[in-house]
Amino acid sequence: MERAETRPLAFSIPNVLTYLRIAAVPALAAFLYFVDGNLGRWCAFGVFVSAGLTDWLDGYLARIWSQQSRLGRMLDPIADKLLVGIALLMLVYDHTISGISIWAAVIVLCREILVSGLREYLAELNVKVHVTLLAKWKTTVQMVALAVLLVGPAVQGFEPPLTLAGLLLLWLAALLTLWTGYDYLRAGIRHAMDG
Repeated sequence: MERAETRPLAFSIPNVLTYLRIAAVPALAAFLYFVDGNLGRWCAFGVFVSAGLTDWLDGYLARIWSQQSRLGRMLDPIADKLLVGIALLMLVYDHTISGISIWAAVIVLCREILVSGLREYLAELNVKVHVTLLAKWKTTVQMVALAVLLVGPAVQGFEPPLTLAGLLLLWLAALLTLWTGYDYLRAGIRHAMDG
């Protein structure tokens, strides 16, 4: 009975939006790699912002339509981490993120991988670490920083201040990332020591 109920949810609108967010990852990379100049940046920005909006929308629709599923819960954080990871990678590749700011990107990326591993470990122990309000703010700041960095160099006349603003937001996201990642690390270590 449970199998019959979960199969249609694989093609529910919230899950389809998550699939589209995953499909946005290679599209974002392709625009920045293959399309030269401002056009590539504006297209990548459009893909990134659209994907970010689907992140909010799929969760909202899943809740109000009671279409939450295990598949969605599994794929949603994976889609987010892929999107953030590829945006960071491509922004370092094209030197928008360079110099000491590469360390902010490293912190964000390492935290994303660390939290994924800790979530998987804690799930095996049936331990849930709830998402805090601060973690939601971290995600918002991180997404805004990446969006600004994607489009900043394409906004003529505002390139340096927009890029600087994006880098400052990235550093803020990195600091919030360290703070919020500590909650997961503490929970993981506590349960590992108990076992």
